[in-house]
Amino acid sequence: MRYLPLTDTDRAVMLERIGAESVDALFADVPGEHYLDGPVEGLPLHASEMAVENHMRRLSKQNLAAADTAFFCGAGAYRHHVPSTVDHIIQRGEFLTAYTPYQPEIAQGTLQMLFEFQTQVARLYGCEIANASMYDGSTACWEAIVMAARLTKRDRILLSGGLHPHYVSVAETMARFTPGHVDYQLPVLASDPGDDALIARIDEETSCVVVQYPDIMGRISDLPRIAEAAHEKGALLIVVNTEPVALGALEAPGNLGADIVVGEGQAIGVGLQFGGPYLGLFAITNPKHVRQMPGRLCGETVDADGKRGFVLTLSTREQHIRREKATSNICTNSGLCALAFSVHMTLLGEKGLTALAAENHRLACKAADRLAQVDGVSVLNESFFNEFTIVLEREIRPLVRELTDKGVLAGVSLGRLFPDGDGRENGLLVTVTETVTDEDIEALATAIEEALA
Repeated sequence: MRYLPLTDTDRAVMLERIGAESVDALFADVPGEHYLDGPVEGLPLHASEMAVENHMRRLSKQNLAAADTAFFCGAGAYRHHVPSTVDHIIQRGEFLTAYTPYQPEIAQGTLQMLFEFQTQVARLYGCEIANASMYDGSTACWEAIVMAARLTKRDRILLSGGLHPHYVSVAETMARFTPGHVDYQLPVLASDPGDDALIARIDEETSCVVVQYPDIMGRISDLPRIAEAAHEKGALLIVVNTEPVALGALEAPGNLGADIVVGEGQAIGVGLQFGGPYLGLFAITNPKHVRQMPGRLCGETVDADGKRGFVLTLSTREQHIRREKATSNICTNSGLCALAFSVHMTLLGEKGLTALAAENHRLACKAADRLAQVDGVSVLNESFFNEFTIVLEREIRPLVRELTDKGVLAGVSLGRLFPDGDGRENGLLVTVTETVTDEDIEALATAIEEALA
């Protein structure tokens, strides 16, 4: 049964109000070759709900469950062990059903949780202030770029070639469609020859320099040097972190000169979940910049009786003020994922996070050493955390499919991340977390040896 509540008259009124001639005009930016010229081939025009469920169930049985494989995929979304306690706590009624913290007198639990979450993120990132989360890492990166433009009154963005290409794509898209920011330039160092080339491109028109840490290929940039060069030109340094567990071993970006630190919090407390929902993290080092932060912040105060309490403050989102005055057009925060992050981080504690990071790095080093012994394989990285790039003497994408058939998810092809072709077709990004066993590492190495033989 179709559910179409709007009448033709309703649609006509809505189109007139927004100034569009037709519904098709709303899709003007979609290239014509991507439009369907008829029904999708092979699909029936209709089926009962039960028939569709049965069909989808049969299709799902063809999936390869990650739990049944040697799993080495990462590239911004990581498989870590999430304690069962996390799911138990986040499903408690006071958290699961709570929606808005706008009424502090009845939302103290939610507000306190967000306040503690902000504290954890600020400490993890080495920053003074963190917000109550954002949509995900890529949109948090864009919000940081816009914030830097407001602070510097400049419109040139410099993105490191080591920034995740999906984050680059989000920035390019938002730069096209965000009012007032259409003149942003996005020079991307496709081959990313190193920090020197990035620093050389910083000028007096640069609003911010965006660097991933560790970067998309697992490398670790010299943040203090980049920060010094950026600050000399009056630009801000934005550091992106997609693997928060890495900060249990690496120095926090805020301690290395970053002005804004953003990232993806999925790795802590949040499963892969078929790609979402995820958790954007956002923090700053200079308290003077707090009023330009996007999203919402929770603050601590006292009530009329002098008792400790929590309130929502500095929430300059579109929901609260006029669009042109807003610091963010993302009208949500990932509250439940933030809770999962906070619960997992609390269970780990500082010592636990450090131990978890050490185990990730130990296993990654073991995997890199084993793969380096395979004829036809070379490890690109000189330094890494739990993610590194190997180069093989054959194209990677068909190899990945071959290994999948053997029960090994070998990693992410750089050719898939950079599909335009820039010499990275033979690169494979391998991620090793605490979920990987010694047997998994041997299975990966053996499968690659057989494929290259």
